[in-house]
Amino acid sequence: MKITTVETFLVPPRWLFCRIGTDEGIVGWGEPIVEGRAATVRTAVTELAKLLVGTDPLRIEDHWQVLSKGGFYRGGPVLSSAVAGLDQALWDIAGKVRGAPVHELLGGPVRDWTRVYSWVGGDEPAELEDAVRAQVEAGFTAVKMNASGRLGPIATPAEIEAVVRRVAAVRDVLGDSRDVAIDFHGRVSLANARRLLPLLEPYRPLFVEEPLLPEERHQLRHVVAASPVPLATGERMYSRWDFREVLDTGLAVVQPDISHAGGISEVRRIAAMAEVYGVSVAPHCPLGPIALAASLQIAFATPNFLIQEQSLGIHYNAGNELLDYLVDPSVFRFVDGRVARPRRPGLGIEVDERAVRRADELGHAWHSPVWRHDDGSFAEW
Repeated sequence: MKITTVETFLVPPRWLFCRIGTDEGIVGWGEPIVEGRAATVRTAVTELAKLLVGTDPLRIEDHWQVLSKGGFYRGGPVLSSAVAGLDQALWDIAGKVRGAPVHELLGGPVRDWTRVYSWVGGDEPAELEDAVRAQVEAGFTAVKMNASGRLGPIATPAEIEAVVRRVAAVRDVLGDSRDVAIDFHGRVSLANARRLLPLLEPYRPLFVEEPLLPEERHQLRHVVAASPVPLATGERMYSRWDFREVLDTGLAVVQPDISHAGGISEVRRIAAMAEVYGVSVAPHCPLGPIALAASLQIAFATPNFLIQEQSLGIHYNAGNELLDYLVDPSVFRFVDGRVARPRRPGLGIEVDERAVRRADELGHAWHSPVWRHDDGSFAEW
């Protein structure tokens, strides 16, 4: 079997899909994307495709090594995300060739179902409680919220109190039998994190995500020492070498993104590294159906997996949902806040190729918003 084609599709609302075709008609799908940099990643995939066409798709590890390291300059979000999508597609082909879901190729299932959580906002507090109630009514047992909108480097007492009130309101809706995860989104400075985390402890968060910007991870040990709640990070880390720097800080959860951190091959290795330190894995995934399908394959083969993010109903998806691009959306049927182990070959989904090609004709130009403080200076989004 040989790879014959590598195609990319710019898919609304903000995704990039890739399709690897073979001379035996078996096709693999992946999702290589940096949100807001889709066109840039598309170019990177096109460049890397020259290393794949004409080769055996089943040599996945060899391909990963060449794609990641063969260009001398390596790493970073764009190249790692391009490799990630291609890697997902290669695993999809491998599973289809062998008639097995990818998690069976990774050693077999370690669980029969897994929890998933939904995002409920929090940038601004309006309607937050209603959003949480809707997720509870839908059966979810965990939600994630942003702690705040923009914050100054040293927040005012009123800003600190607003964060605490927001979390307290969500806890009141959830009760004690459900979980809330809180995303600081890199908006919270070291000083603010030290002040906020002890105040949030009474509301028992499942974890607090990205308490510092990823480039400030050398300070993470100090935040862990000051925090009575579990801390998580990793959506903006792109390799096991990035994660190595944080695994011995006392961190509770790592969150590699399967579309950013080198794909199934690398996220599998990151999870194994985390297990050595007693750290759980909760893959980041506010993305499309292929990324979620690939993340779930990791979830069902990873002993130290905790919970899976998914993007159904997330605000980014206005006008287009991840189910729009699947032939059978029932694979993502969530019951009581959990999803059953996928049994179909490869990534376990059938992409609606016709819908994807139609969507690519429209494309998208999504970019992250740029926030500013009241004085006009840049604010972290």
